[in-house]
Amino acid sequence: MLLSAREFQKRLLAWYAQHRRDLPWRLPLKPRATDRLNPYHVLVSETMLQQTQVATVIPYFRRFIARFPTVHDLAKAELQEVLRLWQGLGYYSRAKNLRAAAQMVLKDFAGQLPDEVDHLLKLPGVGRYSAGAIASIAFESRSPILDGNVARVLCRIDKIRSDPRDRETNAKLWERAEEILPKKQIGDFNSALMELGATVCTPRNPQCLICPVRKHCEAFSAGLQDKVPPPRKRIETPLEKRWTFCIRRGNEFLLEQRPETGRWAGMWQFLTRESGEAPVTAKTIRSLFSIRASAPSHLANLQHGLTHRRYDFSVYLAETRDGRSHSLTTPHVWVSLDRLHEYPLPRPHLKIATHLQGLKNG
Repeated sequence: MLLSAREFQKRLLAWYAQHRRDLPWRLPLKPRATDRLNPYHVLVSETMLQQTQVATVIPYFRRFIARFPTVHDLAKAELQEVLRLWQGLGYYSRAKNLRAAAQMVLKDFAGQLPDEVDHLLKLPGVGRYSAGAIASIAFESRSPILDGNVARVLCRIDKIRSDPRDRETNAKLWERAEEILPKKQIGDFNSALMELGATVCTPRNPQCLICPVRKHCEAFSAGLQDKVPPPRKRIETPLEKRWTFCIRRGNEFLLEQRPETGRWAGMWQFLTRESGEAPVTAKTIRSLFSIRASAPSHLANLQHGLTHRRYDFSVYLAETRDGRSHSLTTPHVWVSLDRLHEYPLPRPHLKIATHLQGLKNG
């Protein structure tokens, strides 16, 4: 850091006070003397923001808090309802962990979110970063944070040219994040670091000319802001192919529930299996599900990308009259399109439902 930490803190906090975004989990831009941050709101927002952009999170956060306004409401909620409200946000284990964390708060902490990092780390789904964020933002605890945005800011400030995900570099950045904490306004300072990384010190084309702390930035001084930190090496993600069958009986479709563990755990989907090599026919449906159905028609091809893999769904529509005969051993249900909103569906199956709705309206 080219200048003093105290001057860095002062400049960053002044910038944050003037330029911070008005987000529903924060205090209003012009707070009243009686306004206080709700620690539960901080827990929900930090959970939703894991690997998800702010603009995407805002409407989900509003709906979630409207339905579960307190940690008690969330702890008592049915998991299927929690998943429905999370539907489309992705990384659904976060929703299950958040509900489990609320239940632990009721059971082990008398309904009050703990204010110490060590206690917060006991909550399901709360890691080192989330614990530090909740402790500092909600309770003004002197706790450092290090997410992707903060790591990028610190790498540029100190001209750290190694990968921030490397173990030694990551440990060094955690130490640095703690060293530069001010004595007061801890929550605002940590929020300001994240805000700076999200809006100014961006991964590509950082806006250095409007950065409030560019005089402290060694990477900017050396003209290396576009090269620090180094870009992550691109890894080819495997492609998995699936057949999805929309089996219709009258105005209802057959859904099955996914297992309680693994990807999209506990959610519902149209019948989906790993793709084979042979052409899809009525015999295919009969062999897979013991359902006598009409020859399937091709409805759509859908692609869906996750962090570590990609999916290609070949979607087929088929009719059956005998909806009772099938070989499904997992939970399943016949449901009309008008009632699909009652069942949490992974994003690819939401897209499939939209295709089916278009056929109905057409």
